[in-house]
Amino acid sequence: QVQLVESGGGLVQAGGSLRLSCAASGRTLNNYAMGWFRQAPGKEREFVAAIAKSGGSPYYADSVKGRFTISRDNAKNTVWLQMNSLKPEDTAVYYCAASHTTVIYTTAKMYGYWGQGTQVTVSS
Repeated sequence: QVQLVESGGGLVQAGGSLRLSCAASGRTLNNYAMGWFRQAPGKEREFVAAIAKSGGSPYYADSVKGRFTISRDNAKNTVWLQMNSLKPEDTAVYYCAASHTTVIYTTAKMYGYWGQGTQVTVSS
């Protein structure tokens, strides 16, 4: 069982930056691909970024490509999402998720473990 706890959300002005953290416990993350998803009010949960268990092959949604960076440190059992040039449309609850697979997925159902989410609000 993997427990995930996100932190780092908050209120930021458009153009600003935030760094989200996802700390894992219960199991080491070495065998898990990790992803970030977000859900805005009234919208479905959507894929943001994912990274393979080795730390390679980062993959991003087109909407965040070039602005967000996903990274991980398996020794620290932590995954990060660096978000730069934030826009009001980035406002959402951001979730960290783990998938016990080698391949990274963009589909939420492929992730078996989820954090509770952290709110990110970008003001215009």
